[in-house]
Amino acid sequence: MTVGQAALIHPSLAGMVEAIRGKISRVALHGRFTRPAAEFLLSCLGMILDHSARSAGITPAALRAFPRVHLFDSSSWNIDPGLKSVFKGCGGPGASGAGCKLQAGYEYKTGTLGFFSVTQGAQPDQTHGDHLVQFVGKGELMLIDLGYFKLDTFEALAEKNAYFLSRFLVGTTLWDATTLEKIDLERFLRNLDGNDLEMNVILGKNNARRPYRLIALRVSEQVANARRRKLKAKAKERGRTPGQQILRLCAWTLFVTNAPSDRLPLATIRSLYRLRWQIELVFKQLKSILRIQVSHTTNEYRLRCELYGKLIMATLIHTLHSSLNAEGWRKTKQEVSFDKLYKRIQERAFMLLHNMLTSIGPALQQFFREIKRIAQACIKTRQPSRKTTLELLENNGAFS
Repeated sequence: MTVGQAALIHPSLAGMVEAIRGKISRVALHGRFTRPAAEFLLSCLGMILDHSARSAGITPAALRAFPRVHLFDSSSWNIDPGLKSVFKGCGGPGASGAGCKLQAGYEYKTGTLGFFSVTQGAQPDQTHGDHLVQFVGKGELMLIDLGYFKLDTFEALAEKNAYFLSRFLVGTTLWDATTLEKIDLERFLRNLDGNDLEMNVILGKNNARRPYRLIALRVSEQVANARRRKLKAKAKERGRTPGQQILRLCAWTLFVTNAPSDRLPLATIRSLYRLRWQIELVFKQLKSILRIQVSHTTNEYRLRCELYGKLIMATLIHTLHSSLNAEGWRKTKQEVSFDKLYKRIQERAFMLLHNMLTSIGPALQQFFREIKRIAQACIKTRQPSRKTTLELLENNGAFS
């Protein structure tokens, strides 16, 4: 790609090509990171996200009731204190006063990234929950963690006939949906003989709200004790002591959902919620391989340009992973590793960039010829005694 060709697309892109080829100084390059440059890269990211959402994917048995399964999460990091007026940090030990937070969405069945939002680190996830509702369509499922637990968000999803599965926030007021009597959850579970429970409840202080399913799954004593130690350590950092009630509830994993049992059976819920770790893996690759959290600038627009550029790369890699993974699963029931694919592409990044700057068409042709061989080196290693999440879901979520 020549500088002239790049300029026809956008003036900011021409500057980037010049910089890569060493035609401008570092100071001049820094001056090219402007609001228009950031807006251009953001529009490129939006276009690529829209295109990647059309990918074909995998439909394990336990997920056939849902057209799509959306995972949302966030990750934050400290940035230069000089940006605290734009990106306020959330404070805490070792904080710089400035922090950046990335909200991200991952659609499991197609294996693609579908949403990004860059906010200040101090913004709570709960304030973003209502915004996420627009990305979940009728009949689709949203998996979220406690950071997004908000009754208004659940109501909005139910209004559009969409579904959610969330961990239950201990301390939320519970009412029996039939008798409208208040439920003392810890006391109720303490007297329960079995290892699981599901019941229809109303959440919050407003009895006019619709009923949801509350699911309680007992965990091993080892897991419960590990949770208690973590809870006590976290409370100690804040100068607090956790109450006995919440410590006893550590013996249970608690969920709430509006999906009926014919769509989301009790036996499926534990393995289905394990899907949330997929987006944790996404953030792991974004930070460990693409290093989205690394930026040494007090220029807001340079930070945004660097971040959007890395997210464009992440989206392209995930679109590629989706295609390779779907093909591998259909043919041989093998999965392609996120981690391995990221690393293999990283190893070839400078060679690919050099070839693209020479001639983009042949460079891409060479890359796609090689990708099938790369994929074979990225197959996940399997432990016959331990099923993967996808294998569990293919078996309708059963742990047998």
